[in-house]
Amino acid sequence: MKELYNCSLLLYNTFGMDVKASRFVEYASVEELRGLWNAEREAVARALHIGGGSNLLFASDYEGLILHSAIKGYTVVKETEEEVEVRVGAGEVWDDFVAYTVANGWYGAENLSLIPGEVGASAVQNIGAYGVEAKDLIVSVDTFGLETGEERRFMREECRYAYRESVFKQELKGKYAVTFVTYRLKKHPVFHLEYGNIRAELEKQGCQVDLENVRRIIIAIRQAKLPDPKVLGNAGSFFMNPVVPKMQFEALLAQYPDMPHYPVDEAHVKIPAGWMIDRCGWKGKRVGHAGVHEKQALVLVNCGGATGKEVMHLAEEIVASVRERFGVTIRPEVNYIG
Repeated sequence: MKELYNCSLLLYNTFGMDVKASRFVEYASVEELRGLWNAEREAVARALHIGGGSNLLFASDYEGLILHSAIKGYTVVKETEEEVEVRVGAGEVWDDFVAYTVANGWYGAENLSLIPGEVGASAVQNIGAYGVEAKDLIVSVDTFGLETGEERRFMREECRYAYRESVFKQELKGKYAVTFVTYRLKKHPVFHLEYGNIRAELEKQGCQVDLENVRRIIIAIRQAKLPDPKVLGNAGSFFMNPVVPKMQFEALLAQYPDMPHYPVDEAHVKIPAGWMIDRCGWKGKRVGHAGVHEKQALVLVNCGGATGKEVMHLAEEIVASVRERFGVTIRPEVNYIG
């Protein structure tokens, strides 16, 4: 177990905010976490649990305990001719897991290539891209109760997954630490190529449709439009795509015939937040040390030396302008801390 005081969190948030935690503890096993809980139950119950920090925005130094999982490992727990189930440590880097599935010839996770963060966060955030969400793969989520000390396994249905949502972001927020996640992958080809320009890029390059090529092209697409956090601090997509009633959507479509959209069900339609932000003139715009990325309006960036409060202020201005022009309220996907 690693324990640090007055610890810089620069390596633990992709926005590049140089803030500090008064105390930082990293555990490498459930047993280490339990030992800490037995010794300091109240402190653990109040702790902030973080992963790779790809979905966090710190407004200031954190005066309290931060916990981070370093639980590693992949274990095949079930396998048939059609499928394989793999139990993965919450501290594994998400994209390393995707690379592992591709190397083994297992289908399902490749569309989620290059999403930053760790495995534990995938189960909390229900990460998604190009028509695939983590919930499509998750079988179960093993956890440790930060208030109770109990180990509990949540089956997928109990996690109440929705678009970028889970029970761990709602009524159970901060109450459980994810320790392991079990995923189910296919052993025979199942591809999702209709989102973005995946199929077009495959055809353009004359590539065979296989796991390696799909992963390679998705990585290239993401790198072309999303900034590298190591170069330009960001948290990926800052806002969630809003889902609006069909009647409201039809009124907007009449006004903006070129508006991209994706049906959710018979009564609701999803509209890309990035498109609305772009139409409001924000792409490439800078306010102080924070800005909107020049290639993707959904991404807010630290232009160098930005504070969390500066980024939050910029986000508020964007939300207000989108609401004023479209009558739609967009919400941050990023979690504000402090």
